[in-house]
Amino acid sequence: MAGFYRVERGEIRMLRRQSDGAEFILQRAAAGALVAEASLFSECYHCAAVADGETEVTVWKRRQVQVLLESNAEASLAYAQYMAREMRHARMRSEIASLRRVADRLDAWLAWHEGHMPARGDWVHVAREIAVAPEALYRELSRRRARAGCL
Repeated sequence: MAGFYRVERGEIRMLRRQSDGAEFILQRAAAGALVAEASLFSECYHCAAVADGETEVTVWKRRQVQVLLESNAEASLAYAQYMAREMRHARMRSEIASLRRVADRLDAWLAWHEGHMPARGDWVHVAREIAVAPEALYRELSRRRARAGCL
């Protein structure tokens, strides 16, 4: 990868295509996220970047970013902190995806987000994040509303 990318607007999915044609999403990079940041120190990266809708990115030359990180301790620390956050998020997404029931995935997501509920139109993004069909998530939310009279 010759460039280093930051999503300014929109979303980019990093996909790895399987031999049977199935796609495995490795990353969903929304506004503010770096794209394929692991490729900064790799000669070859085997993913496809797909923009979801209208997307705007900032591009830096890969070598330019490497030199900055080698020569600027503050930039290196900021990059290390960013990567640590991304690692925690990746581990949490992996843990959530390992749960079998939609209810368990939703409970884990809510715990991760300290019980903060997304805006009504953003539940579809939660479904993507916990790797379930939006309809399955809506059914679970409906069951919870029926039991508790809220959400």
